[in-house]
Amino acid sequence: MKPFTRTIIELFDGKRRYLIPLYQRQYAWKVSPQLELLWHDIARETTRLEKGGVTGAPHFMGAMVIAQVKTYGRQVPSYEVIDGQQRLSTFQLLMIALRDVARIHSPEYATEAGKYLLNDGVMENPQVERFKLWPTLSDRRAFATAVDPDAVLPEADVTETEEGVVRPATAAHAYFVAKIEAYISPGGVYDAFKLEKLFEALKTGLAVVAIELEGGDDPQTIFETLNSRGVDLSAGDLMRNFIFQRATGLGFEDGTLIVDGLYRRYWLPLDAWFWREGDTRGRLNRPRLDWLLSDHLAMMKAELVSVETLFEGYRRWIIDAAPFGGDVEAELRAIAASAAVFRRLAGCDEADVLGRFGRFSRAFDVSTATPLVLYLGTTIENPDELGAALAIIEAFIVRRDICGLPTAGYNKTFTDLIAGLKAAERPALLATLQDGLAAGKLDTVRWPNDAEFGDAWRSRTQYKPARQGRLRYLFERIEARKRANNDEIVAIKSDLTLEHIMPQKWRTHWPIPGFSHEDETAPSSEYLARQAVRVSKVDTLGNLTLLTRSLNATASNGAFSVKMPEIRAQSALVLNRELHDHAEWNEETITARGASLFKIAAQLWQAPPPPIQNA
Repeated sequence: MKPFTRTIIELFDGKRRYLIPLYQRQYAWKVSPQLELLWHDIARETTRLEKGGVTGAPHFMGAMVIAQVKTYGRQVPSYEVIDGQQRLSTFQLLMIALRDVARIHSPEYATEAGKYLLNDGVMENPQVERFKLWPTLSDRRAFATAVDPDAVLPEADVTETEEGVVRPATAAHAYFVAKIEAYISPGGVYDAFKLEKLFEALKTGLAVVAIELEGGDDPQTIFETLNSRGVDLSAGDLMRNFIFQRATGLGFEDGTLIVDGLYRRYWLPLDAWFWREGDTRGRLNRPRLDWLLSDHLAMMKAELVSVETLFEGYRRWIIDAAPFGGDVEAELRAIAASAAVFRRLAGCDEADVLGRFGRFSRAFDVSTATPLVLYLGTTIENPDELGAALAIIEAFIVRRDICGLPTAGYNKTFTDLIAGLKAAERPALLATLQDGLAAGKLDTVRWPNDAEFGDAWRSRTQYKPARQGRLRYLFERIEARKRANNDEIVAIKSDLTLEHIMPQKWRTHWPIPGFSHEDETAPSSEYLARQAVRVSKVDTLGNLTLLTRSLNATASNGAFSVKMPEIRAQSALVLNRELHDHAEWNEETITARGASLFKIAAQLWQAPPPPIQNA
């Protein structure tokens, strides 16, 4: 590692290029506070030169880390920017602004400034290599246009500009143009002396420490040390830098870093807005990319992983276990494969086996199963086999949910299963998964059988406002199965709502047979017993249905003669057409309907295999 003190001008003096890898963040400095602070330093140094005319020690502007890239033949000497791209890009924008203002007032200074923006002479690829700074893909068009409005870049080296969006680089250039013009033309009158001293300040008054890496230096460690007090980076940002900085030093071709090709193929899709959106799990909200990477690491290690220590955990795993043998491309391929599965889960597409499970996972809030699903999705290619594996997981979760068993141990249960699946023979994957889930004996891990599941389905209170999404999902699955059994496939395009058949507020219009409202004021023991039975039935599955449109409050809590016709009228659903079979609705009817629904539920979410009997 060789540190050198360089003025801003010296950084760009001579024939050289600075290449900012695509994996680094795009230019992000804003007028306030970064550009304002920098201009304040520049103006102070310029004013000192104006007053004293003596060049003192340069003002230190920070450090940057670069690594020289091997070049051959006519290629321009180049440096890969490991750290300091924001500062380096800003200095370049400042020189562009100085040139543009000088063109109006003193063209000789414009010519001089141009020497620090563009290379000339012999080059292998002048279209690209003439630019002294080659920024990230998202900033390339803005920078190139600022340097040369007539520049034509290779199509692969630019991205489409979003309509109406002013890139930070464009805004920075405009800011510096305005500041320089105002400084050298106080009161609207051009002062050549001020431009001269401003240029001198940039040549001698502002400096950085340029740290040039050598063969044995670790760029990631240096990067983290220099940024330890900077703006917090997300786990995804840190992991991206950690991965790609281990792929530095590969050189470049056609004026572009080879490592940029890896970024384009594997990480550029992960920089899309979808992955930057926040997503909440429990009490934590993180960018979706962080959740993907934590699930990916948990899947790869078959261990619990905390998103809060994701980067450190990933780095230790890569360094200590060397799972890819130093092959960064293989490492990126693994992440990309997990991302493809994760994206399909998030899409909730009913036509996709993973999308259907994603919809279930969202309804039941079981993101803890995602590492296991990532393993299955990246291992099983056959959709039918993958669907069978996911059905096993869904049955395990649904049965436990209906039986009221705890979910606290799911994350360990599912990651432990991954280890078993990795050790299993490929043809035995489904059997290994099923047997692994069926092996649990404690309440925290066991898979309820038909007897327990049926009893909870028919008799246990299931409805709570927070559970509506889960129950709606169950009834939608049952409705779909009923349609399949009747050879009737009709798409229901409206959002379905969950409704009690006998209302929760039953006392007003649904009296218990044989009793009147007066019994409420002086209840007998028999009335209390009948009331307790009714209360225990109202929130069971046998008393719930789906509607294609919500009932108004009057009908929802109305008498049997009012409410039942309203529900039956929504005959687009088989669940409601079947209610025509019931002339009355009471506790016995609810129990019978619950038992009927259970017959389908037991087929949809099947029981664990019977235990193996010892000989």
